[in-house]
Formats: sequence, C-alpha cells, structure tokens
Amino acid sequence: MKFTFTKGPVRLYYGWKRSLMKKVLLIEDDAHIKDLLEIHLSDLGCQLKMAQNGSMGYRMALTEALDLIILDIMLPDKDGIEICRDLRANNIDTPILMLTARSEEIDKILGLETGADDYLTKPFSVREFIARVKAIFRRVQMLNTPRDDNQIIRHGALIIDQAKRKVLRRGERIDLTPKEFDLLYLLASNPGKSYSRDRLLSIIWGYEFEGYEHTVNSHINRLRAKVEENLSDPEYILTTWGIGYRFNDEI
Repeated sequence: MKFTFTKGPVRLYYGWKRSLMKKVLLIEDDAHIKDLLEIHLSDLGCQLKMAQNGSMGYRMALTEALDLIILDIMLPDKDGIEICRDLRANNIDTPILMLTARSEEIDKILGLETGADDYLTKPFSVREFIARVKAIFRRVQMLNTPRDDNQIIRHGALIIDQAKRKVLRRGERIDLTPKEFDLLYLLASNPGKSYSRDRLLSIIWGYEFEGYEHTVNSHINRLRAKVEENLSDPEYILTTWGIGYRFNDEI
C-alpha cells in the first residue's frame, strides 16, 4: 500500500504498546507527509515533535531527549545529510531514519555512512515505514539491554562499558558514534570470532542484502582510527583475510 494524500487515511492496527511512548522527532517540510506520518506514529504510541526546516530540526535534535529522528534529506536551509553528520559529530546517538525522494544507491550509502540507521525512498508504503520504525526500536532495545555476565569488557588498555555505552583507553574516554560502539561491542564480546561484512550489516544495520559492504569498511576504518594507537599494526580490530573482521583474542 503506497501512501497517497487523500482525506481520512485508513488507520492500521499495529499491536504496539502505547505505554512505551517513544519520543520521535520528524524533520520534514512536506505537509502531506507530515500529516500522514503523524497519524500512524501516534497510533504506534509515539509522542511526536515536528520541525519543518533543517535548522529548526537540528536545534531540536541537539536539545531534546529522543528515541528516534525521522529525517528528510531534501530540506530548506540545511539538508538531511548535513544534519546527520553534524549530530553524529556532536555525539548525538539517537537513531536516525532518513526519508528521501532520491533513489540512487550512492545517496543511500552516503546516508548510512554519515550515521543514519536506516533509509527509505519515497514513495514508500505505510506498512514498510512502520516496520522500519519498529525494527529500529527493537534493535536499540536489544543492543542497549545490559548483559549481566558481561556489562564491562576489558581488553588490554581498552575498557568497554555496555550499560553506559562508554569506551576508555588508558583511562581516557573515546567518543564513538552509535554504530561504531555497536560494532566494537559486538566484536569485543566475541574475541577471535570472524564476522563477514554481510553478517555485520545484518546484525548492526539490519540489512541482509549485498551492495553496502563499503559502509562496514568505512565504519571499521573510523573505529580503528579512534581505538588503535598504531593504525599500521592494529591491536584490537583485526582483518580476517577473505572473510571480514575479528577482535584480537590474544590480548
């Protein structure tokens, strides 16, 4: 069911607990899309805030406590790619779902590499939109649920606190984006286990199709630049040639 701008859109039943009251910021300048998504996010039990231009949305994203940002790329005065990049640079780890009329693969890759969690191309079906929103909430809940047996991981000079989503190296805090932290925690939780790029895409991004392997490579390179002291001889994140990446199990 593709969305159409008709009066009185049909409401879907989502089976979602309204008590969760997820706080969602929608940054979108198209009034028709805003009205449509407002209805369905409200039925999901979300508390919705809206901004109609990039600058306003960026300020709200910096200052509001949010569970999800739905971000259009084509915005007046500050586009979605710039907003996403600036939010991640300011250590805002709120999940971001990008919406855009652009369908070129390079735009999708750019959005994901900038720090978006998911990407939808207009026109999209309401059911797919809701499924993507729910999937993001589930992944965040799964990744943020503390594991009683392994909340804090120590490898050499590196300390990873999963509950606080904090990483220290020799006592100094390292600022990571959400995806960088998730990658590091997954690898460090399973030292010695090699993960293919496709598998990392599936676990961290939720994608199970080919074409986005470069996104994993870019995130691994940025992660190494932050946690490794010698990039030419990595200590923590190792390459398993012909397969993917693994965390050093000999530290």
